[in-house]
This record gives sequence, C-alpha cells and structure tokens, in this order.
Amino acid sequence: MQQIFNFILKNSNRLLFLLLLILSFSLTIQSHSYHKSKIISSANFFTGGIYDRINNVNEYFSLKSQNDELALENARLKSLLFNQKDTTKVPQIDTIKGVKKTEIIVSKVIHNSYSIHENYLTINSGEAAGVRPDMGVINSAGIVGIVDKTSKNYATVISILNINSKINAKIKKSNHFGSLVWNGKSTGFVQLIDVPRLAGVRKGDTIVTGGQSIIFPENIGIGTIDKVYIDNVTNYYTLDIKLFNDMTNLGHVYIIKSKDAEEISNLENQNKKDE
Repeated sequence: MQQIFNFILKNSNRLLFLLLLILSFSLTIQSHSYHKSKIISSANFFTGGIYDRINNVNEYFSLKSQNDELALENARLKSLLFNQKDTTKVPQIDTIKGVKKTEIIVSKVIHNSYSIHENYLTINSGEAAGVRPDMGVINSAGIVGIVDKTSKNYATVISILNINSKINAKIKKSNHFGSLVWNGKSTGFVQLIDVPRLAGVRKGDTIVTGGQSIIFPENIGIGTIDKVYIDNVTNYYTLDIKLFNDMTNLGHVYIIKSKDAEEISNLENQNKKDE
C-alpha cells in the first residue's frame, strides 16, 4: 500500500495531466456532435472487428445447427416448387415478402444482446455496403430491429427487444393499428399497445408491420397474439405477441433500403417547421 502512495506522490503531476486530458476529451466529445459521431464510428469499427472474430469461432462450432436450418429451408422451397402446376418451370423468387431484391442488403449478426433492457445487435455490414441509420432489419422469420449507428464495415441495430423500441404494427386480418413495444420481460414476447376496442382480436391472430412506417414495408411478419388485456384507463387493448423470431439465435439478416424514407422525413420535418 505504501508503494502505491509513493507512486502516486512521485507521479502526481503526470496523473493530474492525464486526468485533465481525459476530462477535456470527454467534454469536447459531449459538446460537439461531429467529434461524438467520429468517436462512435471508431468504436463501432473496433468492437465490430472483435465481434467478427469471436463470431467466426462460434460459427465453426454451430455448423451442424446451421446446416439443419438450411435443410429445413431447402425443404420448404422444394415444397413450393413441387406444388407448382408446371414443375419444370422454376419460379423466380426475387422478393422477401414484398421487398425487391435490389432494395435489400444481406448481412450477418456477429453480436447479439438480449438479457438487458436496452438490447443491441452488431452486424458485419456498414456504410461501405450502403447501410445507413434508421434502416429496417429483418430475416426470413420477421422483423429484427432498426439500424442505429454505422461505421465503414459494421453497424449497430436497436433490437425489438429494447424498451426504447417503438414500431408501427397492425392486426393482419383487420388492419387495426397499434405500437409495438417491449416491456423488458420475456425474450419471446413483445407487446402491441394502443389497439382500439373496436378491433376484433383473438388468440392466434397474426401481427405484421403496418403501412404507416417509413422504415419497414407493410406486412412483414412479427408474431401472433398470445394474450389480450384491456387497459381500463385508456379503454384500449394491450396484446402480448409471441414472436416468429427466436431473438436469442440470429444469423443472416436483411437490411431494407427504403428509397422513399428520406423524402418522407424531409417533408414531415418541413411541416413541423411551418407549424
């Protein structure tokens, strides 16, 4: 202990200089958006590289489960093919539930958190691949989240298992809308709130993305109604939604490029300025 005190006393000037230097950097980053964005981008690049290497090791040990998933997917596609009237004609599958092939970026989840209240994912595609903040992220089972920050080769994604996530969604059979949120409890369930009592809801009804979102196309799968609650204060339904996705086991994902998102956002921002 005495040696530690002696070290501090001997190097007090250097330690004070380092402390003030760190404090000044911190204040500069917090007060200047340009510096802050550069630091975040650099952090994404650094952590993304680490996650990528860890993920490569994990993928090696999970090859069997991935092969099983591919076999199931191949079986599903073959069943679609063999149920065609003309089985010699191969159908052109060039869309993902209404999303054109030219409007998606294929990526892979290299880090996934799901055990805290504000969960994020890291994917191995970034600005170089055309990924930008506020792009929707989905996979073959349904929605995954929304792009938050990007670096050259990586991006972080706000998971739907994040208490700050809020996505427009609807009941497929009736088109009644609500807001998709997460209460921070189960990784297999999210909640659809503010659903009007006029909506006829039943357990098992399918929930999909709504048409009021500029991030996700309409009718992307989310899950099915598991439980129905009535808010006596607002007189609206709150629905427990069982997710199609297993958010604890994510592999390849698709980032959706919405060509209209920027135009719509600019128009809405202009209306707000005029008010």
